[in-house]
Amino acid sequence: MNVKSEYSEKLCSADDAVKVVESGDVIEYGAFNGKPIQCDVALSKRGSELKNVHIYGVSTLLPVPEVAKNPFTFTYHDWHFSKVSRIMKQQYGIAHYSPITYHLAPEYYRQGFRGGRRSVTIFRVSPMDENGYFNLGPNNSETMAKVEISAAVIVEVNVNMPIALGGSENTIHISQVTSIVEAPSDQMLSEVPPLKSSDSDIKIAEHIVEHIKDKFNVQLGIGGIPNAVGELIAKSGLKDLGGHTEMFSDAYVKILESGVMTGKYKNFDRGILSYTFAIGTQKLYSYINNNPALASQPVDYVNDPRIIGKLDNFISINNALQVDLFSQVNAESIGTNQVSGNGGMWDFVTGSQWSKNGKSFICLNSTYTDKEGKLQSRIVPTLEPGTIVTIPRQMVDYIVTEYGAVRLKTLPDYQRAEALISIAHPDFREELTKQAKEIKLIN
Repeated sequence: MNVKSEYSEKLCSADDAVKVVESGDVIEYGAFNGKPIQCDVALSKRGSELKNVHIYGVSTLLPVPEVAKNPFTFTYHDWHFSKVSRIMKQQYGIAHYSPITYHLAPEYYRQGFRGGRRSVTIFRVSPMDENGYFNLGPNNSETMAKVEISAAVIVEVNVNMPIALGGSENTIHISQVTSIVEAPSDQMLSEVPPLKSSDSDIKIAEHIVEHIKDKFNVQLGIGGIPNAVGELIAKSGLKDLGGHTEMFSDAYVKILESGVMTGKYKNFDRGILSYTFAIGTQKLYSYINNNPALASQPVDYVNDPRIIGKLDNFISINNALQVDLFSQVNAESIGTNQVSGNGGMWDFVTGSQWSKNGKSFICLNSTYTDKEGKLQSRIVPTLEPGTIVTIPRQMVDYIVTEYGAVRLKTLPDYQRAEALISIAHPDFREELTKQAKEIKLIN
């Protein structure tokens, strides 16, 4: 059978496609902008027919999944909380965070961590090419590992999904697909515009860029600080930087368009920036489309610290919410309230320090304003009980605020506390010193 005939045979409505789902199934939604739209609505309609169905997503983007309206049927799990995940948890009580070591996600699937429960995978793809392949777009992650262990695979074809060149595991052949659903032609990808960088973000970025030299490799996380770093790098006059990152963002588009990042001197993947997913603006998605300078790769390649460590002069830049005076890093919760996740932070903090001359920078603004309008320090004597430790103190390299960058690697506990106090907001330094003495951290 030729691929066009096979396509016609497998093409159906979303309502018909999700009839394959049974009570007790695990449904694997596509990651990021791979999350299905049509099939999610159709699955929600079956809420009264099904029982005990568990759905897994990754950093769920808009629109809010329709299955959230059926909390007695569906339980929603997210590998990395997003704003949408928080809405589902707060309004519907349906979302749960599933912490993982991100680079091991494909291995979890291939080792059968579902405990024998039947899986159905549903995700969005680009239109099929003449050879019968659908492209995953900027949503590689662990998708193909999920496909391998699934009893059924449903794809939603979206004409607006960019073609993300590989790399590897960036396409699926029609022979691996159970059903095909076509989305409306006006259904666009969810956009997440970059946060505007504050004055503090820019100062933090300046402290980091001082450490970046020609031919270095750079990983940027998400948020105002990485965006500010990207802006400065694009204007820096640096030469022949390389890129290797979990998330490809709008900041990288600026860097690549400036000519600063060529990747010519990378130890491997020369001339190519490898990434495992991308979230941003329509400009970003258009830039990805058929761009040979980019390589979509599975997360067990991009995020593996052993791979990262083979790239010399690797600079990893990530955000945090809090750091205590013991140098424990919280990048994901406010007390016991989950707001994001550990994501690939551990992977890149580790990999960058395994790199020859590599450095890890964990960044945060020194203060924030609470709900009562009161200024609070993000550098605290101890973390509040229940707060999640994303990066333990022994793994911390540099901590950066707008007041400077301090390297904590190998320092004893009292010197770590003193260094952190030195980059806290001046209004809090005296009190932090007093509190450090009370807990006998410093004399």
